[in-house]
Amino acid sequence: MMDFGFSHAAIAFLAAFTAGAINSVAGGGTLISFPTLVWLGLPSVTANATSTVAILPGSLAGAWGYRRELRTAERHMLALVAPSLIGGISGALLLQHTTPGFFDKLVPYLIAFATVLFMAQDRVQKALGVGEDASGAAPKHQSAQWLTGAMAFQFCVGVYGGYFGAGIGILMLAALSILGLSDIHQMNGLKNIFAFCINGIAAAYFVWAGMVSWPYVAIMAVAAVLGGYFGSGMARKLGRIAVRRVVIGIGWAMAISLFLKK
Repeated sequence: MMDFGFSHAAIAFLAAFTAGAINSVAGGGTLISFPTLVWLGLPSVTANATSTVAILPGSLAGAWGYRRELRTAERHMLALVAPSLIGGISGALLLQHTTPGFFDKLVPYLIAFATVLFMAQDRVQKALGVGEDASGAAPKHQSAQWLTGAMAFQFCVGVYGGYFGAGIGILMLAALSILGLSDIHQMNGLKNIFAFCINGIAAAYFVWAGMVSWPYVAIMAVAAVLGGYFGSGMARKLGRIAVRRVVIGIGWAMAISLFLKK
């Protein structure tokens, strides 16, 4: 068991607080919390499981923040809960059966992929006709074929989310856009619900399988909630663009440094 001193606790707290604040504004907080745990010395599989469990309360708080918009969401959107849960547990099982050596090699690529997804978020939303200024004028694709396709896509997102997690937000926003949703606040609310399903079932499995480091979970869970509650105001003062640039910079720095360590 690795040492868990004051300095490690303080760094983990700061990382989780920052992740919670970033998730409340732009998403991508896992790009802060997970690599930090790796750099603090946790094995990559343990760090991934620990980050998932620790950041989960902040995700639930984010969903609660959009409760007004969720009240008007169409009921058939709840069909995406099932593939979220099934995909999430499938990804968690896949992670448990991944050897630490293989996952160590995969981590830089996963971080780079998640960072690219994060960078592409605005362009994807613009291409799909959604964004912060979008209005509810887009046609809705409500056929069984569209919904079945969205459920299959959501299952793939769930597997990726249960296995690693960073970047699932933009993937889910893309799926909701294809289904015809255009209210970005409602979309974010639904995205948070589905993310909670994916991460929640994965987190439950990680806990059951004894894959997490509890000292880090305890301090980071508190920090993530505080970050989402208090840090969001600070992040909003910095502005969405500045926050995104910070996340992208950290994501690439972590990915490159881990590539160089290989």
